[in-house]
Amino acid sequence: MITDNGGCSVKRFHRVSAFFLAVLLLCSLLPALAAGSGSHTTTVLFTHDLHSHFLPQPDGTGGESGGYARLKTALERERAAHPDALTVDGGDFSIGSLIQTLYTTQGAELRTMGALGYDAATVGNHEFDHKGTGFAAMLNAVAASGDRAPALLMANYKPANDNPDRLDIQRSMAAYNVRDYMLLERGGITYGIFGLMGVDSHSCAPSSGFSLGDVASNAQRCVDALKEQGAQFIICLSHSGTNEKKKLSEDEQLAEKVRGIDLIVSGHTHTTLEEPILVGDTYIVSAGPYCGNLGSVTLSWTGNGDKTLTDYHLTPIDETLPEDGEIASMMERWKRLVGGTYLGRYGLTYDEVLTRTDFDLPTPESGVQSGNALGELVADAFLWAAKNLEADAPDVPTVTVTADGVLRAPLAAGEITTSMAFDVLSMGVGSDGTSGFPLVGVYLTGKELKAAAEVDASVTPLMPAAQLYVAGLDYSFNTHRMFFNRVTDMRLHRETAQEVSPGQILAESSFGDIDDDQLYRVVTGMYSAQMLSTVESKSMGLLSLEPKMADGSPVTDFEACILRDENGNEIKEWYALAAYLQSFGEEGVPSRYSKPNGDGRKAVSRSWNPVELVKNPNWITGVALAVLAVAVILAVLLVRWLRGARRRRRYGKKRNL
Repeated sequence: MITDNGGCSVKRFHRVSAFFLAVLLLCSLLPALAAGSGSHTTTVLFTHDLHSHFLPQPDGTGGESGGYARLKTALERERAAHPDALTVDGGDFSIGSLIQTLYTTQGAELRTMGALGYDAATVGNHEFDHKGTGFAAMLNAVAASGDRAPALLMANYKPANDNPDRLDIQRSMAAYNVRDYMLLERGGITYGIFGLMGVDSHSCAPSSGFSLGDVASNAQRCVDALKEQGAQFIICLSHSGTNEKKKLSEDEQLAEKVRGIDLIVSGHTHTTLEEPILVGDTYIVSAGPYCGNLGSVTLSWTGNGDKTLTDYHLTPIDETLPEDGEIASMMERWKRLVGGTYLGRYGLTYDEVLTRTDFDLPTPESGVQSGNALGELVADAFLWAAKNLEADAPDVPTVTVTADGVLRAPLAAGEITTSMAFDVLSMGVGSDGTSGFPLVGVYLTGKELKAAAEVDASVTPLMPAAQLYVAGLDYSFNTHRMFFNRVTDMRLHRETAQEVSPGQILAESSFGDIDDDQLYRVVTGMYSAQMLSTVESKSMGLLSLEPKMADGSPVTDFEACILRDENGNEIKEWYALAAYLQSFGEEGVPSRYSKPNGDGRKAVSRSWNPVELVKNPNWITGVALAVLAVAVILAVLLVRWLRGARRRRRYGKKRNL
């Protein structure tokens, strides 16, 4: 037998070469196979609605919640477990504590977020509480500091064309490098991140001077541009929010309309999601407000868009976490600046004890119609300020009002400090350019006062933030009555001074009827006063409130109605509360405020008693009763006709027999 050794060698060489070529081909295909097999893992650490909660707050259970020094500790622990994690925020990082008074001059919020290691953030409506010019000043302050700060992303929110400060704001945004979206390389992955302002959020920023671009179309524009530029994973920072009612859940609607978003960090509605919402291929996450939690979501994903949730948890930021020393020192520095630049004009210090309370004063439970002791305390503070702080206060019947939506923090049992009083009423800015809404005094007729009570009774179920708390009058309503005719009684509260002995004055209280045509002074915060004019639209034209001057003419400039002290300074909402609390001294908050549902000045009935349901009807109830009566009569006539027809058929058959 003859063997061709040369031929065998050639064949063997070919087989070996083919093997190595196959190995090389397989190796070249491994990245693609890996991309399609779910080998990528992404961890995102997130917050939203921080609201300047730089320092811990009492949580109502004896513990504490929030504080950026503790947040830093939680962030570092998560980063140790996930070195390639991204850290982002969903907006409303400002407005909510005394340190916010440094917003326009120091940009304390973004500079602190930079020190915490945030990669990116978007804006919320409260970033514009100081108007568009205040937002611009904040950006300039951060840029001038040279400190690290997160990227700020705003894809659909731009200075309006008719904004006279438009060019200055644009320059500030350019100096900070505010942009629609960004690419971020981390752990070998290219991330695409963009920011959005929601429809409801924009409506809550009436003085921003910015215009809102369409949410969905701008989102799709960003997604497409980011993918074209190589983004493998798309994150949307949205200040739009979710809601139990699908039609009000803007971020769920966004996920349905826009293709290609992998993750939405959802702010604005202060929602705490224990589990992400999955809409199509998009995960939606929320960690709750006020730095109460740090959110963490980990997703495994493939190159073709398949995603798997591998971990999701919320880490409570509470007293169990140690404070990071560097961030704690930064907080003290901010506090000193607040004392020197803002509180000095009030003769107060940051941690000064104003008084104490032996009981908790919680914020109202959203959407639950009832009295609230904190709301009544604030309304009483406004009335006290109008009598004791306002220079040249008019001697006229006065009613004071505050709304659920402006009560931003509770007062826990124990000592009450200046900063705690500020936290309760931390929203807004005055005409003086400093933090805090001022008190304003306007006039309403007695008929309009009753309409305001109807707003509380009828609009609150649709808009919980509209729930009102008053001083100077009592009223009652039944939640089962017709909309816009729920109020059954209203009485004006009068106090008269009577000298019972030399040097001893006793204040006597009495109640009087309200004259529909008489003008009554109403003192409230600037924001609430401006919202009075929206009642007509909120009530579908059935109620109307027109704030007036003392002479009955319509208010054209609310700044002309600001309450001022003897030095001409604005009387801020928060300072009215602080001064009122301070007036209690060592005796503390009176026990009359100890009832969670208030002292009964707002009586809410849920009775089905027919007499109560039709008591003091207005034309709306009259029309409803007339329609009901007609319906009953028609029903009776129909029944009688049917019985007659049946009888005729029966007897007709008998006659045929």
